[in-house]
Amino acid sequence: MNTGSTSELNGLLKAMIDSGGDISDLLFVAGKPPQVEVDGSLEIPRLGWSEPALTSDRIESLAGAIVANNGKLLRDLAEHGSCDCSYALEDSCRFRVNIYRQNGSYAMVLRRLPVEIPTMELLGLPAVFHEIVKEKNGLVFVTGGAGNGKTTTLAAMLHAINRASRLHIVSLEDPIEFLHPPLLSTFSQRELGRDFFNFPDGLRAALRQAPKVIFVGEIRDRETMEIALTAGETGHLVFSTLHTISASQTINRILGLFTKDEEEQIRQRLVGTLRWIIGQRLVPKKNGGRLLATELMGSSLRTREAIGAGENENSRLHDIIEAGTSAGWHSFEQSLLKAFEDDLITEDTAMLCSINKPTMRQRLDACRTRDSRAARPAPAVQMMVVPAAAPEAARVMPAAAPVIKPAPHPGMLKGILNGLI
Repeated sequence: MNTGSTSELNGLLKAMIDSGGDISDLLFVAGKPPQVEVDGSLEIPRLGWSEPALTSDRIESLAGAIVANNGKLLRDLAEHGSCDCSYALEDSCRFRVNIYRQNGSYAMVLRRLPVEIPTMELLGLPAVFHEIVKEKNGLVFVTGGAGNGKTTTLAAMLHAINRASRLHIVSLEDPIEFLHPPLLSTFSQRELGRDFFNFPDGLRAALRQAPKVIFVGEIRDRETMEIALTAGETGHLVFSTLHTISASQTINRILGLFTKDEEEQIRQRLVGTLRWIIGQRLVPKKNGGRLLATELMGSSLRTREAIGAGENENSRLHDIIEAGTSAGWHSFEQSLLKAFEDDLITEDTAMLCSINKPTMRQRLDACRTRDSRAARPAPAVQMMVVPAAAPEAARVMPAAAPVIKPAPHPGMLKGILNGLI
């Protein structure tokens, strides 16, 4: 691979970052000028100079400055067509980098990572997250598609532990994204390809490194999942991510890593170790930017029964989640509906990003009907007014009070009768 100038790469990256906007990704694809992603949409930044359409050779030169002749990265690129690494821009910004080949040309995407680790309050995470980071053992999964902020959420949660507890935290990442400062906790951050060479071996070794908390960047295979279950069973708190869109799908994905004969055993192990499943996705806000929508499920008698015996018509995880609002649980539909009611997202966004679309449709219709009734003016009180020129008979006159004559005294009545005789 041709290796270009580091100073040239840094100058281009800095100009792209400084071009303005809430930039999340930098894209380099042959046939297009350098691009940035802002709030989920691609834009061509104003760089202050003319940067023509990129060629494969130009991208190879920029990528070479990042790879810096790293044997593993070059081998991954040759054997698998892509490689992952991290890159720091003069201590002002870090990137997660994926270099790959497409249509015979080189290409790369750099995910921008903030230097400062965000707090849970800054991310607007629900208050129940403070209870999640107090767990002492078991498994916590943060799920969602790529680019929906799973790593950022986990970094904020680990940072909260770092500020509150004196623990040893071991992370296994591909690559290291957030560098955690030494606060109360002690971090051992290990990067795939540099500090360990596969997740099963790295996780197996982590169990011998006296950690209380283990962070696994992503569980991708059966062996890693099995070791993670063992770690949760032996007193460790394990955080990890999965590319699933709901709690129910997360359980199915875990079971799918094992054979049918092992399903019953894995279900029982999950009953004992699973603590939380956090689903999340970034949805476009009404007035620009993106909003974090979440689904949250903890462990209760009902969830354990549904996981252990399997879901059925009378025991669905989605229904159990929606019934657990008093514990801070909520479904994507409930999260999206609240955002819609707060006028943060549009109705189309709520429908597009929901999982249970029929339910979402019913709730949006009910919300719109309720709002229209609230906005409808109250009916005026109807009064009948008789014109002054109306005939006297037509006027409404108050009825005369009845005249009540007093009953005669008994003595008077006797005298009257004697007179008549």
